Amino acid sequence: MSRIVVADDHAYLRAGLETVLTSAGHEIVASVGDGHAAEMAIARCDPDIVVLDVRMPLKTGIDILQALRSAGDDRKVVLLTATLDDASLVAAIKAKVDAIVMKDEPAPALQQAIVIVTQGQRSIPLTLMDRAFELATKSAVPDPLGTLSERDRRIAEFAAAGLKNRQIAEQLGLSEGAIKVYLHRIFDKLGIGNRTELALLVTRAQS
Repeated sequence: MSRIVVADDHAYLRAGLETVLTSAGHEIVASVGDGHAAEMAIARCDPDIVVLDVRMPLKTGIDILQALRSAGDDRKVVLLTATLDDASLVAAIKAKVDAIVMKDEPAPALQQAIVIVTQGQRSIPLTLMDRAFELATKSAVPDPLGTLSERDRRIAEFAAAGLKNRQIAEQLGLSEGAIKVYLHRIFDKLGIGNRTELALLVTRAQS
């Protein structure tokens, strides 16, 4: 039996996940509907396995996976998703996700993934692994952030990770106004218009 935190912003689906997992003998130690609540539940309950929806309010499943790995936390993480774009797939694989389960798969798929990860293996659909391999073996392309200074790059990475201007300023010992100016300059250098585009470029540069 594993102690599991479940995080999905759809209450009906979350209830179904709880039923599937408890019927398989697992203990649901927390069931939450957004990324921040998931992080708090993980810290509070110290589960063996975390089941995360890829797309949630406040923080995504991939955001939480990356934060756990950055902190040296190697507990088992299972991502649930209806679709997965290339950037998200690369980010998940790079962050050593233990399993990816598509939401249109039958209920036993999640149970099987849990069994596999508890045995120390990864459970990722073959089609996704093939796609990840294809992306990894493409001809190298220039670093999209190559025109940025070291400071600009750090600011770009912080912004792409979801930090607000105030939080970035605290990290770098700058004013919030200075960060705003830096970001506008970064957008101009990269020819982009918002943080979403910046996050995609950062993910591509880190892949």
